[in-house]
Amino acid sequence: MALNIPEIRAQFPALARPAIFFDGPGGTQICQQSLDRINQYLVEHNTNHGGAFPTSYASDAVLEEAHQAMADFYNAASAEEIVFGNNMTTLTLHLSRSISRMWEAGDEIVVTRLDHDANVTPWLLAAEDKGAVVNWVDFDVEDGTLSMDSLAAALEKKPKFLAVGYASNSLGTINPIKKIIKMAHEVGTMVYVDAVQYAPHGIIDVQDIDADFLVSSPYKYFGPHAGVLYGKKALLEELKAYKVRPASNELPDKFETGTQNHEGIAGVLGAIEYFEWIGEKFGAEYADGFIEDGYSGRVLRLKKGMAAINAYEQEINQALLATLEMVPGLTLYGPSDPRKSDERVATFSFRLEGLHPRTVAEKLGERDIYVWNGHYYAINITERLGLEESGGMVRVGATHYNTIEEIRKLGEALMEIVAEK
Repeated sequence: MALNIPEIRAQFPALARPAIFFDGPGGTQICQQSLDRINQYLVEHNTNHGGAFPTSYASDAVLEEAHQAMADFYNAASAEEIVFGNNMTTLTLHLSRSISRMWEAGDEIVVTRLDHDANVTPWLLAAEDKGAVVNWVDFDVEDGTLSMDSLAAALEKKPKFLAVGYASNSLGTINPIKKIIKMAHEVGTMVYVDAVQYAPHGIIDVQDIDADFLVSSPYKYFGPHAGVLYGKKALLEELKAYKVRPASNELPDKFETGTQNHEGIAGVLGAIEYFEWIGEKFGAEYADGFIEDGYSGRVLRLKKGMAAINAYEQEINQALLATLEMVPGLTLYGPSDPRKSDERVATFSFRLEGLHPRTVAEKLGERDIYVWNGHYYAINITERLGLEESGGMVRVGATHYNTIEEIRKLGEALMEIVAEK
């Protein structure tokens, strides 16, 4: 059964506003299930961790359930492999200190120019501290794909570490992450995956891709502001955690520094429950293949839900590509082949000839169409494309709550803006 978009949109109170939200890559709207979980936590369970009284017991139970829910979302082997934090950036800066203790002066690490800076600068800083050598992997400026030749050349040096994105928050490119991890592991390289931009759009299975570490931010997939890290249990146990003395040495507690945002973690649980609802309501046609592969319970529901979302978003991709292609003077950056729409997420960056990206964003905002402009923290991309000094790009990012009609209105608005120039 295809997604019922009006029913989907009814799960998002913010969508009652007369606006078109194409700002998803910077943060999606929050679903009702997440809001309900946040409210329930604050009303019924609002206390600290580990107390000997009913509200603390209830609070701990919610936090444990949220860890298990995220383990199922990632298909991790254990909830002990799930670490919550403020956001992906903060978690990565935190973990970089622990991971880089395994490096020595002269060791090589690899970062890419296609990544959000949150998966670049933490490792550059750590390399500077440890005296490690940084190698860069480039991307093809014509189609926005990661250069596999450049990656292979970097891996020939048998680096200790590779930081790579699952999907670009700027150009929408989906990297062949399973292949990349396999290439890295063949030379003994540890891999840290930024899945922030991929998580709203496709199935994540850390066991299938054999990720060492993978991190995402639930506020990019219909939950509250938070970050969630997966790490292989053996690696997390091996790493030294930077924490205060009274804090637990057990997983995942040793990396969850200080008092966590409990209501936010409860809200993440609500977001996962929303994906489960989609799987139950609209994912039946995808069940057989997953059942044959041995999936059941919440993991099965989540995989069905994400498969249903991804199928609808292929229509969104095609519609956005066709619409943007028709606008005079529009230059699209990144993947643009409609035959390969399954190799990108619904994130599109462009320039309009003769107009500063901020001006375009403002004119769209005046028409109640919300988009981003600039570099969106993927500053290595705008620098590589030669666009940073002139304002970067305009970014349109859709999710499964967006509609084909909204894309049509975007096209009309861009045509009007071009005509006004």
